[in-house]
Amino acid sequence: MDSTSNQTEFDYLFKLLMIGDSGVGKSSLLLSFTSDSFEDLSPTIGVDFKVKYVTAGGKRLKLAIWDTAGQERFRTLTSSYYRGAQGIIMVYDVTRRETFTNLSEVWAKEIDLYSTNQDCIKMLVGNKVDKESFRTVTKKEGIDMARECGCLFTECSAKTRVNVQQCFEELVLKILETPSLLSEGSKGVRKNIFKEKPPQPDASASSCC
Repeated sequence: MDSTSNQTEFDYLFKLLMIGDSGVGKSSLLLSFTSDSFEDLSPTIGVDFKVKYVTAGGKRLKLAIWDTAGQERFRTLTSSYYRGAQGIIMVYDVTRRETFTNLSEVWAKEIDLYSTNQDCIKMLVGNKVDKESFRTVTKKEGIDMARECGCLFTECSAKTRVNVQQCFEELVLKILETPSLLSEGSKGVRKNIFKEKPPQPDASASSCC
């Protein structure tokens, strides 16, 4: 998957959503993918939003990637995060077991409640494999959960950039293979996804982590 130089023309616009507990590295993964860099970032407040132009499967794509806050107190507009998303990336930290179990106990249930695309492609991502000596979730456990949930699966490191590009590429190629998602990516989403501004948290919410 290559970045495309012409950023005015594209064949499809896809909305991708990143979900998971606070601190698992969603923002760092997104930054690593969109700007080829890594930073230790403060927790996202509400939702962040980045655009990446790529070429994959012979098509020019505009990816609108939503990075959601993992903390419960910022999740007041949950349904709008999921609306129209063709791809959902479920991220956990391989060194923090509770972030893995919460994917099935919390986040998968949200997808069932709020996802508006029945054929939406889901990907399970185990982040922070650069901390192998601190691992508490095995790769086999990740593969088994992905199989149970009908998800794609990969492990990666936002810090070393291992498998980051491949994660997004595999997800996008799967979307391209799904006719119903292609239809939406070429019509409705292109018209309204940028009119709908990412929701902001309540003004009274604290900005601390």
